[in-house]
Amino acid sequence: MYGEPEKRSSRHTGAVVDRDRGPGVVRDRRSDEDPWAARWDAEAVREEVLGGRPLVVVDRCTSALRTGYTGPSAVAALRPALAIGCYAAWDPALADLVVAAEDRTRVRSVAERHGWPRRVRHEAARHLLKLDRPPVVVTGGADLRLDELTGPGSTAASIDPGVRVTLESKPLLDDLLRAAGVPTVSRVRSVHVDRLPSPAELRRAVGTERVVVQAGGPGGSGTVVVSGEGDMGRAARLLGPYRVAAYVDGWPVAITVLSVPDGRGGVRVYADRPAHLTTGVAEPSAGPVSAAGADWSRPWPAPAAALLIECAERVALWAWRRYGAAGMFGLDALLTPDERIYLTALRWRRQRRDEVEAANQQAVGLPPFVLGQLAVMLGRPVGWLGDAAEFNQLTLLRATQPGGPFAVRLRLAEGPAVRMAGGQGSGVYRLDRDGRARWVRRAAHAAQAACDDGEFLLADLPGPDVACHPGADLGTLEGVTEGGTRPFHEPASVSPFTRTILSAVSDLLVPWSRP
Repeated sequence: MYGEPEKRSSRHTGAVVDRDRGPGVVRDRRSDEDPWAARWDAEAVREEVLGGRPLVVVDRCTSALRTGYTGPSAVAALRPALAIGCYAAWDPALADLVVAAEDRTRVRSVAERHGWPRRVRHEAARHLLKLDRPPVVVTGGADLRLDELTGPGSTAASIDPGVRVTLESKPLLDDLLRAAGVPTVSRVRSVHVDRLPSPAELRRAVGTERVVVQAGGPGGSGTVVVSGEGDMGRAARLLGPYRVAAYVDGWPVAITVLSVPDGRGGVRVYADRPAHLTTGVAEPSAGPVSAAGADWSRPWPAPAAALLIECAERVALWAWRRYGAAGMFGLDALLTPDERIYLTALRWRRQRRDEVEAANQQAVGLPPFVLGQLAVMLGRPVGWLGDAAEFNQLTLLRATQPGGPFAVRLRLAEGPAVRMAGGQGSGVYRLDRDGRARWVRRAAHAAQAACDDGEFLLADLPGPDVACHPGADLGTLEGVTEGGTRPFHEPASVSPFTRTILSAVSDLLVPWSRP
């Protein structure tokens, strides 16, 4: 299904990096025996990219950027001086100092997931005053008020918020794609409306029985698939204007891109291996835990991957010419069973799935894209990535082969409040003979678990004294596979491997009772 090519060897391609090609890089030819080998001059990175300024991360997970500073190919300069967020971190994924709302509330819930900034604002301000220089701030949210959390003098490693609102506006997506020269074959038939007409009129406008209604900008206010009158109530609750598109049956996919000014008036565009996405899978056999996530290990049909990379390049070049926008961004799309690509969203920011995706760059001997993002936002050179055409050709080659990282987000789907009573917190686990999850060792990087040998990483788990309410995040299941492990079976179905682990995680939960 979805055009998988014949499986080939998943051995990663080596790479050579050199000090004169970028800050902090030490020449180190990797070998097949050590596919993650790379060495980094942490102080050179800190001085040449950050200018000696402290790094602050503002993210729901205070362990953000951990893939960059833990595990193989670690860049120590990516360990934040201060992490501000909702969920507590764990050793070895600790910033120098952590301010987490969860440490105060001992609660995980939908309300806390969205309302945590107000709980940490004052404590964060006190610690920010102690920094010896204005910080560089990395965030993973679309709607965070950074000025309220980081104060004056800080530099946000992101594009202008007004530009981002325009680039990510769902009602403007089709105009943007046309302006960028994205091929017609990759654009879904759609219309822009200020008010929603009847379902019959919507169907006539886009030519399909089912239509997709979208509204909102960064973060979005929602997406509703309309099959009949019963769905119009939910669609009408969205705040217009609206993008109404034809429904396309396909596997949700995404690609992360880094565009870098070339110093000659243009940009170089580097595309990472695209991912297959799965959202909102809940299976009764796996207990009260739902799953969603991204899989970079599933092979791609080469023409579809090449077209997605081409579309990303066109969007990056247009955004630079029109708005001077560069840095990290993501394109969402649909991959149909007949291997066609349709673009569905643009997200010009670092996203939470980029945390595990960074392993893709490390697997070819390079630092995570987020280091390039920092350099771009601070006007520093990004020489370590080399020629963009060669980089993207390597991405295309690797995309057609099995093997790579994956991340499955775990959430409490239903039932009463619970707490995590089993295990020893985040780290590498393995299932015992009875199917129970047994803690093996401390870790914070997906590659530190021998995934194809039965190990897996559980990250960002709540502590045993944290009450988790329905809808709360329970953490992520992560790993790097050579192709022998499949996290998802189809777009809306987890694999037997993931189903077994979901069940084991459910067994770690017990009903919450107040002390």
